[in-house]
Amino acid sequence: MSASKKTAWAVAAAVLLPLVTAAPAAHADGKDGKDKQPKPPAVMSQVGGALLSRPGTQVQLLSGAPVLPKELSGRSWIVADAESGQILAAHNAHWRLAPASTLKMLFADTLLPQFPAKTQNHLVTSQDLAGIGAGSSLVGIKEKQTYSVRDLWLGVFLRSGNDAVHVLTSMNGGLAKTVTDMNDHAADLQALDTFVVSPDGYDAPRQVSSAYDLTLIARSGMQKPDFREYAATPRAAFPGEAKPGKKRETFEIQNTNRLLTGDIGVAPYPGIAGVKNGNTTHAGATFTGVAERNGRVLLVTVMNPSSEEQHAVYREAARLLDWGFAASGKVTPVGELVAPRSARTTPPTHDEGTVPAPGKDAPKEPVHATATAGRSGGVGIALAVAGGVLVLLAAGVFLVNRRWPLAASAARRRRAEEDRTTPEPQDSSSDVSP
Repeated sequence: MSASKKTAWAVAAAVLLPLVTAAPAAHADGKDGKDKQPKPPAVMSQVGGALLSRPGTQVQLLSGAPVLPKELSGRSWIVADAESGQILAAHNAHWRLAPASTLKMLFADTLLPQFPAKTQNHLVTSQDLAGIGAGSSLVGIKEKQTYSVRDLWLGVFLRSGNDAVHVLTSMNGGLAKTVTDMNDHAADLQALDTFVVSPDGYDAPRQVSSAYDLTLIARSGMQKPDFREYAATPRAAFPGEAKPGKKRETFEIQNTNRLLTGDIGVAPYPGIAGVKNGNTTHAGATFTGVAERNGRVLLVTVMNPSSEEQHAVYREAARLLDWGFAASGKVTPVGELVAPRSARTTPPTHDEGTVPAPGKDAPKEPVHATATAGRSGGVGIALAVAGGVLVLLAAGVFLVNRRWPLAASAARRRRAEEDRTTPEPQDSSSDVSP
């Protein structure tokens, strides 16, 4: 990306994002007018498909499809096929919300290529650890101690260590450069709901992402071997403090992703392979996960569930994964996870990322679709990924390794799908509330 483009993007983000996040057009309140829960914008981004710009649950069930689970309270969530990029169902997919530590997925996807040598060592200074937010999750890094790049990434992925993030940020040239790098990478991925202020996901003014963007970022990250390895690691040995004349001891760290490691009341999810959880005062609980079953790989993101159920974010993610595996092939996609801009071979055919003003260029109802109480049907054709391959590893962890869609192959796939006779779509009978 050229310097002029970076400058233009940064200026546009600085001007427009506060307007979008500070006073969005609100979805209608509850019938009694006393509902104090925040409401999603009436119209959101159309990246990935027009249906995704609408508030409420978007799902288009075909004959024999299971209805969505009733026990879903996340402000925003999404279920997508990791291989094809098809979005099976979504709820307020583009609602800009605080991401918490799920933002570390973008941090890793951006910075991992900058440190290809896992054995590279770094002596931590007091400056490396300066500015860590109060109450941050930490892996236990100490100044005047040496850690390898691999140690630091394990601290990021397993313990969500803000201290590890700060050290890697320092190694990358500092906070300002790292924030710029992350925002530039988000722009290339077309994660246009995302604005980074603090690389570790710590609550910060104007720092936002969305369920759509976090899913897009996770899909990109899972194409990197190191990202996959760290995300799927349940536990590891981490260096303790070195003492003169003694062998440096280690202590065990465990992944905070409870669908990977399990916890009281939460069993490990069959086929889970990452990705990242988060929790802050402002963001609530957030989670993006990826799992494989019978050769199909799904991505799910849940943001800020309001349920008082223990470990609600994991339970709701598991329910959505169960539904997604059962519904695969029985729903019409409501959108797609788009390819990065840098992967394009032809110019875009529409202004991606543009949020139409209420009443202007708003998405029209597709044929055979109706919108009812936050649920709407419709057709969203997702682009397949050319030459994609899924390889299952021996330990049950899968490998997502694929190329982004090329315009010609995507067009051929689209024409082939349009030529096939498909069942008439049905309106969702889900009882999920917006």
